[in-house]
Amino acid sequence: MEPSAAPLDATPDPAIVQPPGVNPPVPPREQQQEQLRIGESGQFSEGLEDRGLLESSTRLKPHEAQSYRKKALWVSWVSIIVTLALAVAAFTVSVMRYSASSFGFAFDATLDVLSSAIVLWRYSNAAAVHSAHREYIACVILGVIFLLSSICIVIKAIHDLAKKEFPEVDDFLYSVSVLSGILCTVLAVIKFMLGKVLTSRALITDGFNSLVGGIMGFSILLSAEVFKHNSSVWYLDGSIGVLIGLTIFAYGVKLLIDMVPRVRQTRHYEMFE
Repeated sequence: MEPSAAPLDATPDPAIVQPPGVNPPVPPREQQQEQLRIGESGQFSEGLEDRGLLESSTRLKPHEAQSYRKKALWVSWVSIIVTLALAVAAFTVSVMRYSASSFGFAFDATLDVLSSAIVLWRYSNAAAVHSAHREYIACVILGVIFLLSSICIVIKAIHDLAKKEFPEVDDFLYSVSVLSGILCTVLAVIKFMLGKVLTSRALITDGFNSLVGGIMGFSILLSAEVFKHNSSVWYLDGSIGVLIGLTIFAYGVKLLIDMVPRVRQTRHYEMFE
């Protein structure tokens, strides 16, 4: 005998009619709990800033924080020595070869020296490794330096474009370009990694500046090579200088907009200074 058919008005089993690959809806209680956890996480992060601390204070143990602080100091010292030597070489290339990109890189290398010096100050006090106030002050100083240096880079590049300065190409220019591009890029990667661990915007900004230096180093090589094969593209060198100057300016403005209010918010928390 055949089994009787199910009644037509019977309610289907939800487990059967659920389309494959579609997750079941989240119950209201679980959804509320998830939103509560997200809200508590955001409030906890804001609470740290309200107490003048960075997020790294909850991620790192005291000995780990001090270890990364010392690494940041070592990287800053190495960056100062390397970029100072590259700045001297690039300024020499700029004067001898009329290269706006070389001048831009030399100025950026000088900026890198200053930004690394600021990071040295930022982490010179072992007790202030998690100090938000000290961090934000360092970022504001970096923002001001970015604005001033970007103006000088753009003015020099526009001046060379207006006078139609043609860059000269030789082995010295190539050597400086390749060396600066590689070294600055390596320094940038290390600074980004340390900045992420220490949740340090100052270190990340220093890394951004080193990255710009690496790009400018390779851009010198690019513009020189293009000019060597096609002298009609003489404006490429100056155009790259203008573009990089405007990039630094925009980053400096963004940094000041973000950090000036935070300096005011944490000015009462200088317990680590």
